[in-house]
Amino acid sequence: MTYDLLVLGSGMSGYAAAFRAADLGLKVAMVERHPTIGGVCLNVGCIPSKALLHVAGKILMADEAAHGVQYAKPTIDLEAIRHHRQSTVDTLTSNLALMAKGRKVHVLQGEGHFESTTSLSVTKDGKVEKLSFKQAIIAVGSRAIKLPFVPYDDPRILDATSALQLERIPEHLLILGGGIIGLEMATVYQSLGAKITVAELGDQIMTGADKDLVRVFEQTNKDRMTFLTQTQVTDIQATPEALNITLKDKDGERNLAVDSVLVAVGRSPNGRNAGIPEIGVKIDERGFVLTDDQCKTSVPNIFAIGDVTHGPMLAHKAAHEGHIAAEVVAGHNVAFQPLAIPSIAYTFPEVAWVGLTETEAKKQKLPVKTAVFPWSASGRAIASGVTQGKTKLIYDEATERVLGAGIVGSHAGELLGELTLAIEFGSTLEDIALTIHAHPSLHESVGLAAELGAGTITDLPNKKAVKR
Repeated sequence: MTYDLLVLGSGMSGYAAAFRAADLGLKVAMVERHPTIGGVCLNVGCIPSKALLHVAGKILMADEAAHGVQYAKPTIDLEAIRHHRQSTVDTLTSNLALMAKGRKVHVLQGEGHFESTTSLSVTKDGKVEKLSFKQAIIAVGSRAIKLPFVPYDDPRILDATSALQLERIPEHLLILGGGIIGLEMATVYQSLGAKITVAELGDQIMTGADKDLVRVFEQTNKDRMTFLTQTQVTDIQATPEALNITLKDKDGERNLAVDSVLVAVGRSPNGRNAGIPEIGVKIDERGFVLTDDQCKTSVPNIFAIGDVTHGPMLAHKAAHEGHIAAEVVAGHNVAFQPLAIPSIAYTFPEVAWVGLTETEAKKQKLPVKTAVFPWSASGRAIASGVTQGKTKLIYDEATERVLGAGIVGSHAGELLGELTLAIEFGSTLEDIALTIHAHPSLHESVGLAAELGAGTITDLPNKKAVKR
């Protein structure tokens, strides 16, 4: 059987592409090496981690602001928490399987390997099945980066996948890497009773976010976690009693004994796998497949999407690329040209940003200004006990067009949607300021930040007020 389209990988980009292509009338096959479709994000990534972060958030909110209500110390039932995590995953994977069946997408489970630009072999349990296709989409994702000095065979060494299993809660957990994945798992394990130390090689945790937003997160968690920036882990020695860590910073080397280590230093693309380079698809020195804005590779009938291509390794970016690739395969003249891709750390508090950051603007010497509304002036934030947050807009000095935004605080990720849309529509401060936001609400802070920048605010002193 020859398929119109073969999709290698069933992660968020893969199934988005396969389902969209099927909806456009194409005969589609999707190959996945794992038993269930959904890829890293759904099975061992963003979905199960959010299930655990939901539990962590309940614990931390109860601990943060009782306001006259006293709560007993929580009783932790790890088995029940694991069940919540797995039932969340199972619900979504079963729904995906039903949607694939409903769309008549042929799903094959096994290890896919390109034999040519029009054929692929699928190996499972020693048996090989060969498929022919007219066009193909590579959606093979990425994998966790491994460090040469880490004793991975020791069960006390965790990665982003094994950490989600919650086999036990260590007394002292070292997070190696201060990115979003590491900090989200730090939030989970700290809420369940672990002492947390985060070691980050760079000069700040949560690289990519503006420092003023990260500072709020650090200040909120200063009594919960220890953050070591500009700190390199150079060695890990496993003994029966502990994992002995060698840390190196500007003051030299020192040792730290911990019960467990979570290695979360980033991910690497899978572009060198599955016979991809062998069929002529160009990749760069890091293993990323090179594509244009229509997700086309160097081979005319082969496309690539998601983590295996350049750009932020984010599921929502991957899904949109999946739609674009499928539509191009079906003959549509479309391109992947977003003005803004949101990033969210689902920590406590959440940190979210989109578009141009203030840090990037300074590096590029762009003429921008910022408007920052502190949640300490928000009625809803005061009533809810979440006044440590802030909402920031980055806008062009001459036109007041919004170029970026950042929010830190409760539900920051949910508040970011309006600002992502505003950037895509080319909105100005006035457009947002004249949009009536419900009072009292946290999303009102978006409108008030715009009013602050536009000079129409009455909820704070107005620097642009006419002086008598």
